[in-house]
Amino acid sequence: MVSPDMIRNVVGIVGNVISFGLFLSPVPTFWRIIKNKNVQDFKADPYLATLLNCMLWVFYGLPIVHPNSILVVTINGIGLVIETCLSHHLLPLLRQEEQEEDGSAAEALFMAAVALAVLLGAHTHQRRSLIVSILCVIFDTIMYSSPLTVMSQVVKTKSVEYMPLLLSVVSFLNGLNWTSYALICFDIFITIPNGLGMLFAAVQLILYVIYYRTTPKKQNKNLELPTVTPVAKDTSVAPISKDNDVNGSTASHVTIDITIQP
Repeated sequence: MVSPDMIRNVVGIVGNVISFGLFLSPVPTFWRIIKNKNVQDFKADPYLATLLNCMLWVFYGLPIVHPNSILVVTINGIGLVIETCLSHHLLPLLRQEEQEEDGSAAEALFMAAVALAVLLGAHTHQRRSLIVSILCVIFDTIMYSSPLTVMSQVVKTKSVEYMPLLLSVVSFLNGLNWTSYALICFDIFITIPNGLGMLFAAVQLILYVIYYRTTPKKQNKNLELPTVTPVAKDTSVAPISKDNDVNGSTASHVTIDITIQP
């Protein structure tokens, strides 16, 4: 007979795979930003919230806080590296450089303050893990609720152009998986943020279905070719002249002459 612990372990492994996909899901959006050299109306809130969330969970899984949590450290460590690359090294190259740098720096300072306060103020693993787990619940909830700014924009503009579908789908699957994991052997610290995350992601998917048809479609620009206008003259010779344009380059001008017979 399959035990609940075995089922929970399997769900946890699947959750790690989905979480890895969640960390990678912003890549197409960032590629679009880099390709267009413009952040347009994409919001950085979800990525910065995920970055801080990964910092907290890595800290939580360290032996000095909560021993025997290597899977927590590994998956969130991978997420920390990915989100750092996306949020700190790519977006600062574009239009919102100053805001992104300020956000990343503020999160790093906050994390340093939390680590210092926990290590100096709590002297047992139980107290440290309790304090950090509460912070993880709070910032997990913030991470999952951060797309609310994007959802309000979707309702206002009736367009889902700047709400990435892949991120919404993976967020829903991730919340569903970890909520199931927490309910097998009830864990309130995992249930609350992931249950809310599943709910917020479900709302995003509903909005996507509603406003997909009203989203403006991209139009291809037509290539306009230059036209040559015939010029009537009294000679049948067709001279070709070359003049320099204002930038110093050479352009060829062809004059078509038409002889008019009486």
